[in-house]
Amino acid sequence: MIKKISLLGSTGSIGCNVLQIVRRFPGRFQIVGLAAGKNIQLLRDQIEAFNPLVVSVADEALALELSRLLGPEWRGEITSGQQGNIEVATIKEADTVVSAIVGAAGLAPTYAAIEAGKNIALANKETLVMAGDLVIKAVKRHKVKLLPIDSEHNAIFQALAAGRKSDVHKIILTASGGPFRQKKISDLWQITPEQALAHPNWNMGRKISIDSATLINKGLEIIEARWLFDIPIENIEVLIHPQSIVHSMVEFRDGSVIAQMGIPDMKTAIAYALSYPERLKLNLPRLNLDCCHDLRFTVPDFANFPALKLAYQVCKKGGTLPAIFNGANEIAVEAFLEGKIRFPEISLVVAETVTRLESREALNIKVVFEADLAARVQAESIVNAFAMKKHQQKGEKIACPEIPAAAVIDIPLPGQK
Repeated sequence: MIKKISLLGSTGSIGCNVLQIVRRFPGRFQIVGLAAGKNIQLLRDQIEAFNPLVVSVADEALALELSRLLGPEWRGEITSGQQGNIEVATIKEADTVVSAIVGAAGLAPTYAAIEAGKNIALANKETLVMAGDLVIKAVKRHKVKLLPIDSEHNAIFQALAAGRKSDVHKIILTASGGPFRQKKISDLWQITPEQALAHPNWNMGRKISIDSATLINKGLEIIEARWLFDIPIENIEVLIHPQSIVHSMVEFRDGSVIAQMGIPDMKTAIAYALSYPERLKLNLPRLNLDCCHDLRFTVPDFANFPALKLAYQVCKKGGTLPAIFNGANEIAVEAFLEGKIRFPEISLVVAETVTRLESREALNIKVVFEADLAARVQAESIVNAFAMKKHQQKGEKIACPEIPAAAVIDIPLPGQK
């Protein structure tokens, strides 16, 4: 039986990898919907290759431009905006939705897809970061599958098959550490966006590359894992693993540690999420174990990367605080890429926003989006203050202030004594 897929985020890194797999296995998968942003040139090529029934772009102007590019011979539907993403996610012909839109924009269409009874292959971690409790309840209510695409969570999903859930002691998320794991905190103030975008192991989009450099990406993954695997936050550990060969691990109560290993290529995790429980024969290089004689694991430096500690704190407190954490980070990352703030100030903006805003109970999706909006407004204000200070100090010696604790609550961190 052919699996019919709606792909949210088709022109991004994950989306392009999904389409490579679909192209390789035409008898297994069919694309019925594509949602993209502003890259309509690439989207046009995807439409011509996969002939979906409906596509979505960022706005009406781009929809008109795409229609012109495709010409009158294309008979599919073109829609736009968030409502367009939701239409692609809920199209009746789709049985599976791949959620690969980056950021908070992925929550609404993913949640709508679940409510419409679609199985989800999840690459958009913000869906569970922002509204984990609501999303998991919806998954159970509609009896749909939620399978992870993120390499770390896909690795945990595979490793959990080695034992019973009741026997799990902890899960261990591995992190490459990004390009700055060995730098001193004083050096981080000189980092440029170009340096931060140069990830040593993975080929990723701009936002995720910056999140990896700050380790905020790992913080988001901690919160996602808490909901995806129903694991207490105290039983989720992060280890820096520069080689990106061990994608994550599960430790059982008898001391056995099950690791999932492989080359750093997202197509492996994507294919498994799409074909589960079957494994597809992929045309990828094999992991050469002869070259894996120097696998290293260390505890992350929470002083240099304080937002990782903050992620544990906001996850522990819960409510709308994770949505605030995520919204503030999205604003801060964009500000850094635009040159408004310096690299360590990404974490400063997030910490200060989390400190200033009060958490509420996440009763419904509307409350979550209200918290997200409040975080963005607050973070913008903090960014502007930093930008003004930066302008005033231009030409002076750069100060290196301490990152504030932003102590939401004080909790012991896994892996630390």
